[in-house]
Amino acid sequence: MSLGSAAGAQALDLADARKEADIVRSQISAGIDPLAERKKEAPKTFLQVAEMLLSKLAPTWKSHKTAEQWRKSLLNDCKPLHELQVQAVTEADCRKVVMPVWEKTPETGLRLRRRLERVLSHAEALGMREGRNPARWDGHFKEAMVGANKIERKHFPAMPYADIPSFILQLQQIDSISARALEFTILTAARSNETLGAVWSEIDFDNALWSIPAKRMKNNHEHIVPLTDRVLEILRAMHEIRHSDYVFPGKRPKRPLSNMSMTMLMRRMGFGDYVPHGFRASFRTRCGDKTNVSREVAEAALSHRVGSAVELAYSRGDALEKRCKLMPLWSDYCAGKSSASVVPFPQSLNASE
Repeated sequence: MSLGSAAGAQALDLADARKEADIVRSQISAGIDPLAERKKEAPKTFLQVAEMLLSKLAPTWKSHKTAEQWRKSLLNDCKPLHELQVQAVTEADCRKVVMPVWEKTPETGLRLRRRLERVLSHAEALGMREGRNPARWDGHFKEAMVGANKIERKHFPAMPYADIPSFILQLQQIDSISARALEFTILTAARSNETLGAVWSEIDFDNALWSIPAKRMKNNHEHIVPLTDRVLEILRAMHEIRHSDYVFPGKRPKRPLSNMSMTMLMRRMGFGDYVPHGFRASFRTRCGDKTNVSREVAEAALSHRVGSAVELAYSRGDALEKRCKLMPLWSDYCAGKSSASVVPFPQSLNASE
């Protein structure tokens, strides 16, 4: 085992060589392989590990918002930990970072704790630290964050479904791409980012289907959406003015509509108390209140996968045939047609049949 060179820019003098030799001998005496120790990764700071984790997670995130939230937590809120060696981070260090945020905004504090725990777990997986995770929940933060289990999760504000027909009527009077994108989003029960990212290659006019690839879906599963007559009408109108691969193009070349465009439109219309994503809840609530459509079919329309792991292993369908009946009824209801009141499905049928 070489201790270094006696010549050159990185020369090791005799005194330092003797010190290194003493260290090696003590390692051997303790049953430690000095060569294996040398191969271990050099100690890293919390900031270095956090940046490593961020770079690995970045490709898995579906939106810039997620990236911004993680970066704020780890690069801003965890700043007091940045220069600490990751193996030296203690429970007290973690509390000093998390508790002030928790006391001000509990929900944000809970997210910060989870992200902090993830960084330290990542360091442990890479052999950079040992022992219990100082940001762990059980036996630590669970006791410090008293009442965390009583915090109600904030839901997206949703327009009551009874108000949607009159809202759609007003929306159709507005001649803009954002208005058509919002109506499309409501009628397909899609997420805003799914609408904004839609490209023409995903649209099948012949079979009236919109196939969203797995990489664009929150759950990483392809989602096929039945297109109603009104939705096809919107798409044909957009196709006539097509100047981009995006179905709903933005002002900048080769870019989709802004992710705030639909929200700002609702504010201008006087409906700023609600958000576009909330229409998914409106759709789901009406399915439960006013139709006999099964839970599985209604959830499949929202691209939700419901049931235990065992159920999901055996139920691999997407209830497309039944959703082809459900979505026109939703579209008719939004258009104010009173006939759209009950979905004529036997209660015994479910999404897997």
